[in-house]
Amino acid sequence: MQGFDRRQLLGGAAAAFALPTAAAGRTPAESAQKRIRAAIDKQLPDNIARIQDWIRHPGIAAENWQMEEACGYTMGLLKDAGFQMVKRMPTKGHPGIFATLDAGAKRTVGIYFMYDVKQVNPAEWTSPPFEARITDKPGWGRVIVGRGAINQKGQEAAFLAACHAFRAAGQKLPVNLVLVAEGEEEIASPNFHEIVQAPEVLAALKKCDGIMIPTAWQTANGSTVINLGAKGPIEFQLIASGARWGKGPKGDIHSSQHAHVDSPVWHLVQALNTLVKEDGFTPAIDGWFDNVRPLTAREKELIAMTAAAQSEEQAKAAMGVTMWINNEPWQQSLERLASQPTVNIQGLVAGYTGQGGKTVLPGRAEAKLECRLVPNQTFREAEAKLKAHLAKRGFGDIEVVVSGGYDPTETAETARVVRAQQAVYARFGAPATLYPRSAGSWPGSVFTQPPVSLPAGQFGLGHGSGAHAPDEYFVIESSNPAVQGLAGCTAGFVDFLYEMAVAR
Repeated sequence: MQGFDRRQLLGGAAAAFALPTAAAGRTPAESAQKRIRAAIDKQLPDNIARIQDWIRHPGIAAENWQMEEACGYTMGLLKDAGFQMVKRMPTKGHPGIFATLDAGAKRTVGIYFMYDVKQVNPAEWTSPPFEARITDKPGWGRVIVGRGAINQKGQEAAFLAACHAFRAAGQKLPVNLVLVAEGEEEIASPNFHEIVQAPEVLAALKKCDGIMIPTAWQTANGSTVINLGAKGPIEFQLIASGARWGKGPKGDIHSSQHAHVDSPVWHLVQALNTLVKEDGFTPAIDGWFDNVRPLTAREKELIAMTAAAQSEEQAKAAMGVTMWINNEPWQQSLERLASQPTVNIQGLVAGYTGQGGKTVLPGRAEAKLECRLVPNQTFREAEAKLKAHLAKRGFGDIEVVVSGGYDPTETAETARVVRAQQAVYARFGAPATLYPRSAGSWPGSVFTQPPVSLPAGQFGLGHGSGAHAPDEYFVIESSNPAVQGLAGCTAGFVDFLYEMAVAR
């Protein structure tokens, strides 16, 4: 841990750890609180090193790179954290993990992990993406920079650090844990349902009072959002080729031939242009809005409260944008964010993209896209409507390759997993507002829908950013007194588990 003043790093840990003490029977004994808090302090350098080492053991599902190694490494972390049973779960794709920790408690909490990370272009990073370098980030403090730092290894490691702290303090967890992990989240979880619906996993999950995915989403003023759901994705490729189309060349030819030879690239561009309206953002796929449920009055009320609590300027700065669609005001843009399905082009690849020109007429073009779905759309409905839309317009020859997807997620605000979050955030002085659903996606619908049918939520103190982008980071020592560092993040998970044990 070169470059660290351990006393400075741990200075705020004790103050951050704020288990409730007022209500009799709601907390462990005072001596237990002190032992857990002391363990968090003592183990902090090891917990930082654990995040760094996990980042150095990546698995990229999209590239089939080091996935078995990443799965095995994650299984080792779970065993070290005290899970008595840790099992590799094979799927049609990359393996998942099923783990249990029996604390002899009356209640059980489900935990969701992912161990895969997004692809990287090292040239775009200020430090090697898998080095896990520790550096200073103005306005935030000391951070770990690396792929997977905030998506999701930083906060997942903080949850494991909480498990280590219980054991080091000689305390049993107040709840039992059932953990399921996958290695395909970054390719839209095509096989996660196989893990969750395996008989032994399903039986264990049925004992849970809810599912939690660790997060670290505090903003600069310390506030955060409790999402009551998430949009669902469908991730796919559209491929146009002369061979499949029957027009254009089977391979690249000289561009002068375009005077009498069709272009598969233009064919793809014309197909893409039918997927959205002229405004460039409203989906135009036939029947796309048939089942879209408008925001309820309560959801609009929650969005208004979030708009008042969150900084529009900070949100724009974080994304590098100067205005929202149609230059809409903040609250209206948040309503759009929660309620609107999307059709997004992630990338276009065709022909020559190197230095200078090459004067070719390419024989193949590919677009990578994803759609975000809202209630009451479904993944299978979206896939069928997309294919029918293209075929109806003469683009049936374009190959549609769906790599993954799942339905939107919804959880009631009265669920124990939501109320526990509210209680913990309040004790840590982190203002939290409810929001109808995250614009991002996670496979929570696998839990909230039958046969599991459990409430699911995202919880965590602390901060990180840059998911899917260069220089992704996770804060380990916060210079902002309103935002927790790793110690506070870890303490928050301890408090959450206690809250789940007593919440009604």
